[in-house]
Formats: sequence, C-alpha cells, structure tokens
Amino acid sequence: MIIDRPSVVTLTWRLQDAQGETIDELVDPLEFFVGGEDLLERVEEALIGQAAGFETTVHLEPEHAFGDYDPSLVFFESRAVVGEAAEAGMQFEGPPPGAVTPGLRADRVYTITEVYPEHVVLDGNHPLAGIALRISLKVLDVREATEEEAEALSVGSAGLTVLATAPAAGERGSLH
Repeated sequence: MIIDRPSVVTLTWRLQDAQGETIDELVDPLEFFVGGEDLLERVEEALIGQAAGFETTVHLEPEHAFGDYDPSLVFFESRAVVGEAAEAGMQFEGPPPGAVTPGLRADRVYTITEVYPEHVVLDGNHPLAGIALRISLKVLDVREATEEEAEALSVGSAGLTVLATAPAAGERGSLH
C-alpha cells in the first residue's frame, strides 16, 4: 500500500540534533496517523507516496519542527505554587494552579527547569524549541486508517511526545 492521507504507518526512527547527537530513538515500531495530528507536516510530506521499506532522513529547521525558542515563555513562580516536592523536569498542562504570572496560556505544557528555595523557573517552550533536527525514518508497514482513527485524526497511541506537539507558531506538527 502507498502512503497517502489518511493512512496509518508503522515507523522506527532516530532523532538527532544538527550536530548528530541522538535525542531519541524509536526502536520498537509504533503506528502513526498520516493526515492528522500524529506527525510533523514535513515528516508527512516525506512519507506521502512511499511504501513499506522506505527509509529517509528529514532535516527540520525549528520553524518546521517545534518553533523558535521564546524567552517570554520562561518565568518564575513561588515554589509554594508547585509544592515542596518540586523538581526539575516536572510538567504541568497549563499553568500550575495558583500561578500568578499574567498571560500564561492554558494550551501549553510548562516544565520546571530550575528549583530554588523560594521559587521555581517554569518554561512553556517545547523542550526541542529552537533546535534544528534530523530524523531518520524507516517505514515498516502501511495500512488503511480505521473509521475511528480517521475521525480522531490520530491512532491515539502515546508514542513519542516529541513528534506530536504543535509548534508555538500554530503550524501543524506532531511527533508523538
């Protein structure tokens, strides 16, 4: 079967930064919906018209992946807002309850990047924002999407969050 929208592809990949350092490697194959919200647009473009066995490397500048890094999305909050168990790497969907910083968007994931005795640093940027990426893909299988998948625009698996998070600029993109 040829990859087209909508269909489901089974992939493995290696995700690297521009210097060739591996960021993530998907060794156990996962399914992704093509034509929805599971893959970055540039990744889908590389897959369309291909079939099982296809291998490629896609180069992604930040604007085609997770957007440019936005320093205005980094802010301080009282440690009391996140609790004494706060540690770097903890994440919140939307601002943590009790946050007082004005203008925090509810559609962001905020990550604690630093913890101090009185406050924490929260970052609303995607962890890969501002980074040029290379993703080496291998297509292991292609199948028709089910009605449920086509309706949801996703296979619904929680593969790699990296591949399915929409960029800050609102450009469609997912690397779940």
